[in-house]
Amino acid sequence: MMAIFNFFGSIFGYVLWPIFYLVQNYGIAIIIFAIIAKIVLFPFSIKQQKSMANNQRLQKKQMEIREKYKNNKQKANEEMQKLFQSEGVSPSSGCLTSIVPMLVMLGIFYSISSPLTNTLHLDSALVNSTVTYAQHMPGMPLGTNTNAYYQQIEVLNNFGAMMQTDFVKECFTASQIDSINLLSKGFDFIPGSGISMLETPANYGFFGSFYTLIPVLCFVSSIATTILSSKLNGTQMQGCMMVMFIGMPLFSAYIAYSVPAAVGFYWICSTLLGLLQTVVMHRFYNPVTMIANQEARHVALMELNEKNM
Repeated sequence: MMAIFNFFGSIFGYVLWPIFYLVQNYGIAIIIFAIIAKIVLFPFSIKQQKSMANNQRLQKKQMEIREKYKNNKQKANEEMQKLFQSEGVSPSSGCLTSIVPMLVMLGIFYSISSPLTNTLHLDSALVNSTVTYAQHMPGMPLGTNTNAYYQQIEVLNNFGAMMQTDFVKECFTASQIDSINLLSKGFDFIPGSGISMLETPANYGFFGSFYTLIPVLCFVSSIATTILSSKLNGTQMQGCMMVMFIGMPLFSAYIAYSVPAAVGFYWICSTLLGLLQTVVMHRFYNPVTMIANQEARHVALMELNEKNM
């Protein structure tokens, strides 16, 4: 599973690096990448919206089937399948679109946590040798107890001290050294602020740190997006939906607290863009209009079938 996410991280690195090279600020590069990702995934969002509209349209018929065959679960499932087939609706059509954003975030994590292999695409054997060298280099904070996920980040954070060593001069080309040095200086949230997006909020505690804003904004933006989406779509959150309403934002905040700030920053950008997308989707693809259009097409198809018969 990790190899799959690492593969996604490598793919995203091919997109992130040229964007970063142009703007030379990883925060701006993440914003641009998030916009590109939203544009690419927009057709999936439309498909998910249509799936939600289909499910709402058939909700009454599904309840009737459950009530009619409440003592025969197998028959109820068979009738449900017939209903979906006759209406041309797939009950699982919205699942993929719900999974894709999480896959993108995991890919971003692996791209950021392994910047040397996944963003700069340096040889993994050379990177591993560099990590081993850094672990035994006097005065380096990179010890054997450093989280394996963040060893490349520590090398990047301390590359300025490593640049003058014989190991780096002998093992890396001048072009590679320039690229690593450029990338290492591009993670300041605001140039010259000293607030690095490679730092993990959990290392600074929850209170009294700027990095706390990352998980907090993750939580707030997720809650705001869910509330607005529910309000615009006319859905009521009950039972497990209410658990998801609180659970998913808390989960995103926990992830943002536990991983480098750049990952949480991407999640915030993606969520806020999703908020804007929700407004646009409601304007052009709101469920009420889509259900009315689907019903009209369904009636027209039924009339055509009767005419042909």
